Parts: sequence; structure tokens; C-alpha cells
Amino acid sequence: MQVATIVRFLGLLLMLFSLTMMPPVVVSFIYEDGGGTAFFTTFIISLITGLVLYLPNRKARAELKIRDGFLIVVMFWTVLSLFGAIPFLLTDGLNLPLANAVFESFSGLTTTGATVISGLDELPHAILFYRQQLQWLGGMGIIVLAVAILPMLGIGGMQLYRAETPGPMKDNKLTPRIAGTAKALWFIYLGLTIVCGLVYWLAGMQPFDAIAHSFSTIAIGGFSPHDASIGYFQSNAIELICSFFMLIAGINFALHFVAFKRLSIKPYLRDPEFKSYLLILSLVALCCILVLFSYGLFDFSDSVVKGIFHAVSITTTTGFATTEFHTWPIFLPVLLIFASFAGGCAGSTAGGMKVIRILLLFKQGLREIKRLIHPNGVFLIKLGKESVTDRVVQSVWGFFATYVALFVILMLILLADGLDQITAFSAVAACMNNLGPGLGDVALNYNSLSDLSKYVLSFAMLLGRLEIFTLLVLFTPYFWRR
Repeated sequence: MQVATIVRFLGLLLMLFSLTMMPPVVVSFIYEDGGGTAFFTTFIISLITGLVLYLPNRKARAELKIRDGFLIVVMFWTVLSLFGAIPFLLTDGLNLPLANAVFESFSGLTTTGATVISGLDELPHAILFYRQQLQWLGGMGIIVLAVAILPMLGIGGMQLYRAETPGPMKDNKLTPRIAGTAKALWFIYLGLTIVCGLVYWLAGMQPFDAIAHSFSTIAIGGFSPHDASIGYFQSNAIELICSFFMLIAGINFALHFVAFKRLSIKPYLRDPEFKSYLLILSLVALCCILVLFSYGLFDFSDSVVKGIFHAVSITTTTGFATTEFHTWPIFLPVLLIFASFAGGCAGSTAGGMKVIRILLLFKQGLREIKRLIHPNGVFLIKLGKESVTDRVVQSVWGFFATYVALFVILMLILLADGLDQITAFSAVAACMNNLGPGLGDVALNYNSLSDLSKYVLSFAMLLGRLEIFTLLVLFTPYFWRR
């Protein structure tokens, strides 16, 4: 293991992260409502710490191995989240204890959207902007941004990209060079953010709200500068715009890249994961619309808008809301929570297990049924016209089994900490799926939980963001053997 190179890399990344403290400082000057000192102080602390790590190891140039990439990713996301908590601790008026500050930071960077803060409408614009910015940076992954920039400093990035990129098939690159891949992803990400913000502004949002919500919409994060979330605007047009961009952000960014390059929608239409993604969203939205209208909660047009909005928001693990969906009748709240387990497509900013894994699990189940009928038959699993190797199928089953086991363990810890079954189940689901809102005591806010539960759920967010194995591999003795 290249310890000196890893420390050097971590120092560089931390110095890069320190620069993200400056936009909130600018916002504090624009709105003159405070908060800038906390971010400037955090900038100094992060920059100095990064320099302390970098300077003694600046000559370390050893090639990174796969193990090094995993370690850097986990260390950086953990360290970044801890340093990201500093502004929450230093901002006057927030008065957040350490557990709450860490929880909020982890929630932002992992694009979970769970919050312990109330009274958002009264907070300084700087801290509100910072929460949105955390989600935007975490959406695509600041590691991928670093992969695009740091090759200029003589650091290879393929190992980092493999450790960071979501999905079961991580070796596919959009361009011949990994730095080109990262840049392509970020150009798409930035372009969608700009377009989303402009459309929000044209639909009636103020510029600050348009920028803030475009950050969390494309990041599929769910943070909002308002306690009422998207419901603050009371606009069906904004809800439909938000639904469209959440749906777009939940699609594999590789598809966006190929479709843009070819100026064609055929790559979407030929992709089996995309079609399954649309099918899941359509079925969940239809259930929501029918139940909301049949129970008379809204008229037909509002039932359609609310049903589509919440189906897309919760299924893609964004977590925006316009009504208290946890109070909806019969099975809808539970249906929405279960839909978040599917999440979005691999290679998107969405959380959950990813649609492609759900699709492969379904196809593998069908194959096992066929084998019962024809024991000597040979049945291939295909995605479109391409056969899927057994190694990929086995990794998906391993991921699913590990996911369920960890889910149960974390839920039992919360139950032992005094939470009721509904709260414990939905809190773990919301955090592991990077969703945000849950049911029971965490339907609106996580502030009522104990410090232990908040730290456990912060760990669950990190598990979900790094897709479990990237983090768990560090806890195996095989990882540390030479």
C-alpha cells in the first residue's frame, strides 16, 4: 500500500474541497445576513490541514493500486463529511451539537436529504446555499471531479473512478482516457444544472431559489431552502418541471452522453434499464394517482400532479415533497418507501440498489424457475442483445444479500436504541437508499433521534453512497494483507 501517495492525494483533495467554502462567503456578502465568517474559518482550517498532509509527501509518486483507490475514496468521503460539518458548528444561530452537524454534513454530501434543522426560512442565505452546494458536489462525486483535474498534477485516476462510480459494471468508460470520462460526466451534470435553474427561474422562482433547487434536483438530493420544500411555491408547473428533471437525473449519464453525441433518442429506447426505470415510475405514479383521487384528497388534475411528483421524487430517492405523503391512505407511504429501494439507473446521481440490479435479480429468478423445469438446459441472462456474465450476476446477488444483512443489523441497532418499528425501518431505508424523508418520527425531521441513532444513520448514508462494498472491503482482513 502506497501510504505516502495516499496521504499526498488526500491532502490535495482536502485543499480542493476547501475552495468550496468560498461561494457561501460570496453569498453572505451579497445578502448581508451573516454566516460568512464560519465558512472563511472552515476554508482556512481545511486548506492548512490539506497542506500539512501534502507538503511532507509531495514527492511521493508511486502508482496507485486498486486497494489504494478504495482507501482514498472512503477516507476522503469520511474526512470531507467531517470537515463539511464545521460550518454547521460555527454558524451563529444554528447551535447544532456535533452529532447533528455531522449528520447534516453526511446527509448533504451523500445526497440523502435527511435533515435535523428546522426553521430554514429564517437562516442566513450562506448556510442555505452551502447545504444545496454540498448535495450538488456529492451528486456526481467530488472524486470524479478530482479525477478530471488531478491527472494534470501527475496522478492517475482509474482506481478512484472504479471505487466511486455507482453501479455493478464499473469498467465501462465513455472516452478512451479516464480524465476525459470524468470531464464528460461533469459537463453533462453542469449543463443539466444550468438548464434546470433557468427553467425554474422562468417558472417563477427567485434566482436564489432557482439555483438552490437546481443543485438538489440534478443531484437527486432533496434539500431545500424552505421548510415546505417544493410545496413552498404552491405551483403545479414547478412540480411538473421538478419531476421532469428528477427523472432525467435518475438516468444513466452514459446514456445522456451517447444520446447527445449522436443527437438521437435511440440510445434511451434501446436500453433495457431505462425502459425498466420508466415502467417502475409509471406503475408507482399510477397507483398514487388512483388512490389520491379515489379517496378524494385532491381533484383529478391535482391528483395527477401530486401522484407523478411524489412517485418520481421518492422512487428516484430525491426526497422533495409538496404534501405530507406519510399521512396518505392505505399502502401508499409504504409503497413509496419500497420503491426507493430500486432508486434510479446505475451511473446516475440516484440512490437505492439501482434498477439494473433489480432487473438482473428478476431475470435470475426467472432463470432459476426455468432450470427447475429443464435441469439440463442452458439459459443466458441478457440485457438487450448482450449476455450478462455469471460473474456480474453473482456480484449482484452478493450485493443484495449484503444489503439485506446490513439493513437488518442497522435496524436492530435503532430498535435497541428505543425507536419504534416503523421509524426504525423507514429511517434505515431512507438513509441507505439516500432518500431522506421516512415515516413515523422521521417523516419530517431527524432531530428527535439520539446521537447514537444519528451516527448509525450517517454510517448508513455512507454505505448507500459508496454502494456498500467500497466501504465494507476496508473491514476485511484480505484488504490489509500484502
